[in-house]
Amino acid sequence: MNDFDAIAAKYIAAFNTVDADERKKLVADLFSEDVSYIDPMAAVSGHDGVDAFIAGAHARFPGWVFTLAGRVDGHGGQARFGWGLGPEGEEPPVLGFDVVVIDDGRITQVLGFLDRVPTA
Repeated sequence: MNDFDAIAAKYIAAFNTVDADERKKLVADLFSEDVSYIDPMAAVSGHDGVDAFIAGAHARFPGWVFTLAGRVDGHGGQARFGWGLGPEGEEPPVLGFDVVVIDDGRITQVLGFLDRVPTA
């Protein structure tokens, strides 16, 4: 049985980790080696691909943080959860949700969707 809340919390923690070495460890622990990550901004695979994608988000939005938005919903081997990205303590200007596929406690696939993205 998967603990969807814990998986989503680890996911957000990995996305918020700026230290490259620490983030690589979190990515390796949470995602399968052959993970596939697809959203409107990227299509990457493997630990290196996910790590590079997260590093790119930090470069593009320095100092911003990811937060869970709403509850985590899951059944079987998949879960979905909303998230926000923005300055800490403020209403996030970027909102989205991700669907993750989980096998043996690790994420094997991420399908991401963007609900709100600033135009400027």
